[in-house]
Amino acid sequence: MEINQTIFKQVRVIESTQKSTIYEVCLHIPPKIVSDGIWANEKSGNFPLQSSLTLLEMQICVIFTLMHCFHFVLKRFGFPYFVSQVLVGFVLGPSLNIDWLNKYKMMVFPYGTEEVLGLISLVGYTFYMFLNSVQMDFSMITRSGMKPWAMAVAAVVGPLVICLSISFGTRTVWQEVAGPGETLNLVVITQAGCSFVVIASCLSELDILNSELGRIALTTALSSDFLTAIMNSLSIIFTKSQAEKYDAKKMASGLAVYFAIVVLVPLIGRPTMKWVAKNTPEGRPVRKIYTFAMVLSALIIGCFALEANLPIIFGIVMLGFVVPEGPPLGSELVKQFELINVWFFLPLFVTAAAMKVDLNKIGDDPAMAVATTAVILIVHLIKMLLCTIICIFCKIPTRDTICLGLILCCKGVVDFSVYLFLYESGTLNSSTVATLFVSALILGSTAYIGIKSLYDPSRKYAGYQKRDILHLKPNSDLRIVACIQKPYHVNMIKNMLYLCCPTTTSPLQVEILHLIELVGSATPIFISHQLQESVSRSHNYSGDIMLAFDLFKHENATVEVNTYTAVSPQRLMYEDICHLALDKVASLILLPFHIRWADDGSIDSTEESIRTLNNKVLEKSPCSVAILVNKGPCDIASKHIAMIFLGGSDDREALSLAKRAITELHYKLVVYHLVGTQNESSNWDIMLDEEVLQSVKGCYGTVDNVAYERILIEDPSQTQRFIQTIAVEHDYFIVGRRHGVKSSLTAALEKWTEFSELGAIGDLLASPDTNSKATILVVQQQKMPQPNS
Repeated sequence: MEINQTIFKQVRVIESTQKSTIYEVCLHIPPKIVSDGIWANEKSGNFPLQSSLTLLEMQICVIFTLMHCFHFVLKRFGFPYFVSQVLVGFVLGPSLNIDWLNKYKMMVFPYGTEEVLGLISLVGYTFYMFLNSVQMDFSMITRSGMKPWAMAVAAVVGPLVICLSISFGTRTVWQEVAGPGETLNLVVITQAGCSFVVIASCLSELDILNSELGRIALTTALSSDFLTAIMNSLSIIFTKSQAEKYDAKKMASGLAVYFAIVVLVPLIGRPTMKWVAKNTPEGRPVRKIYTFAMVLSALIIGCFALEANLPIIFGIVMLGFVVPEGPPLGSELVKQFELINVWFFLPLFVTAAAMKVDLNKIGDDPAMAVATTAVILIVHLIKMLLCTIICIFCKIPTRDTICLGLILCCKGVVDFSVYLFLYESGTLNSSTVATLFVSALILGSTAYIGIKSLYDPSRKYAGYQKRDILHLKPNSDLRIVACIQKPYHVNMIKNMLYLCCPTTTSPLQVEILHLIELVGSATPIFISHQLQESVSRSHNYSGDIMLAFDLFKHENATVEVNTYTAVSPQRLMYEDICHLALDKVASLILLPFHIRWADDGSIDSTEESIRTLNNKVLEKSPCSVAILVNKGPCDIASKHIAMIFLGGSDDREALSLAKRAITELHYKLVVYHLVGTQNESSNWDIMLDEEVLQSVKGCYGTVDNVAYERILIEDPSQTQRFIQTIAVEHDYFIVGRRHGVKSSLTAALEKWTEFSELGAIGDLLASPDTNSKATILVVQQQKMPQPNS
């Protein structure tokens, strides 16, 4: 081997077989780690391309540059990120065999450096699996019911039993066509399982982690992963012991270590973790010494796993299982290690694994490749068929059934690591492992693109049933879903509920939803506190909020309050809100604004994540939505309420909500009807506006606490001056959002609108330039789907 093809001093081939090649290498002493850069010469010999650290840095740069180039193109066709990682490995490895390219590949990836790259990426993959085991919630298995267990058995045990039975029955035929049947049996075992880590990553990337389908898939995957892990661990012990001709005593000692890890780690580790969590002040991060101690313990337990002929990752994952998910321990570990693992080490691992596979070897043994492909197809067809039968029995919709089958057939990074482990141990030959890598790439891509095309969780929110305040029947209860993320949201929500003035003839039903960001766990949680659901003994969810609204309920006999807690990723919280509103047939979703004001009127804090959530709910909501802006302290005993009416569906909905307040005489309502010199609305809209204004105009009799003023706006700038004038005269404003409605009355304001979710009028009232501490409620009526959609 030439000097520019390796980082070693000399390399000589000793023995070469079909399965492996043995080299004799001579090392540089001292080893060349850091180069001399542009000052390198023949005397020093530390050239950049012959120094391990410099080469590693160059390899990382090349890998990630190509990876992002591939993903830049492939993401437009709907392919996930891991496809780009695998393709880069195929390009940089022996799979792409082009003479002029091989020269440069050998220059950047000379012999000897792949082990350094592989070792670094393997360490990263090990900690990636540790973090994922930390985020697993095994209580899902005990409280999931029979449906996920039935699907898990159908997805894992069903294909395994059927295909292995067929394999044993036709083993003579397989041996004549494709050689030893043990390889195909191993292919069946690898294809029958499904990884919780892969499925959770796929669902998260598709943004359906906390959808109804996502919850079923996660529980099924966790149950099947649990079954697969037990079978694989025991099979590895016996297989290795037989392969290495260990005696019964050695096998017994391996089993003893295995069961010691399985029993002692939870028995000692779980109480220790709980003690750490108990001694961590609420809201504060865990001390660094504890997180470092957990990482060190994981490595030590991994070394003990090697004594049982198990991979080091087994012991590390076992410790991860006993770490309590969520704050403070689980969230701190994820916060410390997730970023570098997911976005740096894991892509390196996938690419390094693909670089060891040679796709050209598939043609060397076509019979084996065809047999392997056939087995893979049969396993997944049986899996899809059995899952379909279970889903039909459970009355799951057809489209969701197909998506669930695709999810359970999905392959990813964990499967790549299994294939690579079997290949490097000599269990699988190069032709079989190349076929398995290609099949995993196809299955993962098909599942991702298929689910993205077929499953839209928001489609169930679209309906033609009226779910708003305007169309409520007389003397029917008003149902509201009120969302809380921060402690200071409680009082502003309670003040708004007082404004609804519930009575015995028109009661109020409120669903309080406490939203908590999912950190340190892979499993979203939805808790109904009125059903006394117990999810985790280590967390006390929403205790203070439940107490506050229980007191509110006791003060108001005509109010029914139910409290819920949703723990989910920030970007998917809208799913929980919309699903609860749909389930409870709510007429209004109440959302707090993302800005908090100080007592002096200045902006105290801003939560952009809340703003993103509000915009998502406005887009997907199955009913009307109101955003509550609280600019200052609000006295519930006496309110001067103003409703600014310009016309349109949102203003009609806002006026319908405002009219509920006039049942209490201490609330004073003024309706300002702004009209222009020219009529810009359709005749139908004008008729609907006049109909809803009849009661406040006094057409059905005068009401003492209601006033109506018709304001003629001759110039668009007059709208701004008028609103800023009345802003100091009232302490509560109710306005319509009027999103997408063009009007000369608000044309000047729309150019300067900062927060589109509030509309032009709401944005002006909420602006720091408006001298007012009034509370603003911006209402959007339910968006009905178009008949042709």
